[in-house]
Amino acid sequence: MTHKRTPKRKAAIAASSVVVIGAAAVLLPHANASQDGASDPPTPRTLKAQDASVLATRVARDLGAAFAGSYYDEGERQLVVNVAGYDDRLVDRAEKAGAAVREVDNSTAELMSAARTLRSEATIPGTSWAVDPRTNKLRVTADSTVTGERWDVLESTVQRLGHGMATLKKSSGTFKTFLSGGDAIFAGEARCSVGFNVTANDGTPAFLTAGHCGEVGEQWSETLGDAPVATVEQSVFPGTGDHALVKYDDPGTQAPSEVDLGDRTVPITQAADAVVGQPVFRMGSTTGLFDGQVLGLNATVNYPEGTVTGLIQTDVCAEPGDSGGSLFTREGHAVGLTSGGSGDCTAGGETFFQPVTTALAEVGATLGTGGDGGAGEGDQGAAGGGAGADGDASGADGPPQADRY
Repeated sequence: MTHKRTPKRKAAIAASSVVVIGAAAVLLPHANASQDGASDPPTPRTLKAQDASVLATRVARDLGAAFAGSYYDEGERQLVVNVAGYDDRLVDRAEKAGAAVREVDNSTAELMSAARTLRSEATIPGTSWAVDPRTNKLRVTADSTVTGERWDVLESTVQRLGHGMATLKKSSGTFKTFLSGGDAIFAGEARCSVGFNVTANDGTPAFLTAGHCGEVGEQWSETLGDAPVATVEQSVFPGTGDHALVKYDDPGTQAPSEVDLGDRTVPITQAADAVVGQPVFRMGSTTGLFDGQVLGLNATVNYPEGTVTGLIQTDVCAEPGDSGGSLFTREGHAVGLTSGGSGDCTAGGETFFQPVTTALAEVGATLGTGGDGGAGEGDQGAAGGGAGADGDASGADGPPQADRY
């Protein structure tokens, strides 16, 4: 299956520097620097966003309970790591690893406890919350349907969390899954987008998409009204994610690991965890290519259909029909699958994504045609996140040429 659809709109590739620092956060000097300046502090490493994600995982492991989140400062091209409870030894270790370190008030355990309170007392359709390491708080959002008594419950719950634990904002849109009728992949009248081609654990070709798409129909076709070409194997929604594994009915289907941008493709080389502040791109069958950045991790979203946990929160726009579509980096790393959100690509809004690393682990699949995560071969019979028109793909030196769309 090949999609050669030209996206409707341009993606404005203009990433902004992440320099927000919460009022309670203090950048820490190097623990071993002398009072008279005889010892210079280590200089934070200059990193690409995806390298920062790898470093964040390493530092989180080293810091243990003292780790209170991290984010990528795109302007400085540095990883900023939060430390709760100053410890000279741990700070020294994180700085020597190449991170910029700052002291914060809220530990990860305290933020997770606050999130559990929200889950038990304010699980209201149209609300969401995620950890924002830049402010060291929970980012709580309510859509336009949360009014009256429901707003009062949410507001009072946030207040009871205590000063400095959470921010609360109102969104002008409505949280919903981005499912619609149109052109891309179809189950009856429902339309979704393919995220990434994968190889299932039995060696057969398949693709990942949103779990709420998998709940709508078991068999999916390339064109509205045509015969099915793929069948849902596993699906999760709502609950601990929003992802589905859909196997191609023809075991000979070539499913290369790449994202189709319409007139060319971007090779997808591996799956990677998101990091707050990271610039990302989303491709969907309705709106095409758009960009933005990661705002929060481990997000909980209360859709009308139920609560979904463990998502990535971004400011990338999306619209109905984009569900399941690819979230990826300029380096060609698969990051997420479009779940839902509020707004559109005219007014903007929040969009949430299923982490690809989690989805792959849960369904036991690997990217592309083999276990090495590299691009597959061939250009026939692969859906949205797979084969497309021949053309130059972006590399690590720059983003996709989105001004061409």
